[in-house]
Amino acid sequence: MSKNKITTHIILWSSLYVFWILIFQGHSFAFSRTMTVEFCYLLFIVANFYFNVSFTIPHLLYQRKYILFTALFLGGIVTSAILRVPLSLYLNRHYFNPGGSAPGIYELFVNSFLNIFIWVICLVAGKFIVDRIRFQKYVENIENEKARTELDFLKAQFNPHFLFNSINSIYGHIDKNNLAARNMLLTFSEMLRYQLYECNTEKINIEKELSYLKNYIALQQSRKDENLIVKFEINDNIKGFKIVPLLFVAFIENCFKYVSDSDEKENRVEISFRKINGTLVFRTFNTKEKANNATINHKGIGVANARRRLELLYPDKYDLSIGECEQSHEVILKLQLS
Repeated sequence: MSKNKITTHIILWSSLYVFWILIFQGHSFAFSRTMTVEFCYLLFIVANFYFNVSFTIPHLLYQRKYILFTALFLGGIVTSAILRVPLSLYLNRHYFNPGGSAPGIYELFVNSFLNIFIWVICLVAGKFIVDRIRFQKYVENIENEKARTELDFLKAQFNPHFLFNSINSIYGHIDKNNLAARNMLLTFSEMLRYQLYECNTEKINIEKELSYLKNYIALQQSRKDENLIVKFEINDNIKGFKIVPLLFVAFIENCFKYVSDSDEKENRVEISFRKINGTLVFRTFNTKEKANNATINHKGIGVANARRRLELLYPDKYDLSIGECEQSHEVILKLQLS
């Protein structure tokens, strides 16, 4: 329980205690006697309330163990009533009415049982009502959030159509002799279509994911100088299974982002997919400049998102290692497919 909740509970129980004193204070009894009697009741009622709220209700009633719940619910009240009998006799004999006749044990037990039972029922029922109101507000908030999400989704549907129409318009205005620009635009359009329309499922065929990566690599390669060597290898057995979409592109993006651009040495990007004994092995490698030795950020948004997705979607089924040296950067990701 947080400090705020503890403070709130103390205030509520103190208020109830004061309320009892004001209601049950009689002219024939001393004020101190009323305070003592009500305080004793408060202790037993509080104990039963928390016992039921924290144990019997969540672990028995909500689990539909009605007989055991009823037995423990009544058993707690009976136990409290039994314990109150000797306490009441002791207070009456030594403080309230020394030397006088003591009340009957049966009468004390019945009065204690009824008082504790009634107040525990009322307080537990009040707790149910409060929880019900809170739950109703929670459901309403969820429904409102869902409605807002659906509206945002419907609004977002206009953007892809506008975007594709714009791409088609741009494509039509590109000179037909400029095949490189037209092909780049078509490649970009296919990538966009894949992200918008085919990645809405939890998993997708590996063939489609690889097709997207090929387009992405081709687009990135066209932006680089001719002295960049790109090697993309896919083993023949990489087929016939599904994978989480867009899981590898962040690592490939880093390859092209941080690859070296030197006229004096070979600049390379290597990307490969292998499947060994039911494990998919994905590897990226790129050369980099010595001056950029500290610029590769392994905690960027893309890589951080990829790590988080791996933790959530492949718990205990992946191994990610990132290697770094002066002139190269390597990532190896192993995924258990079964």
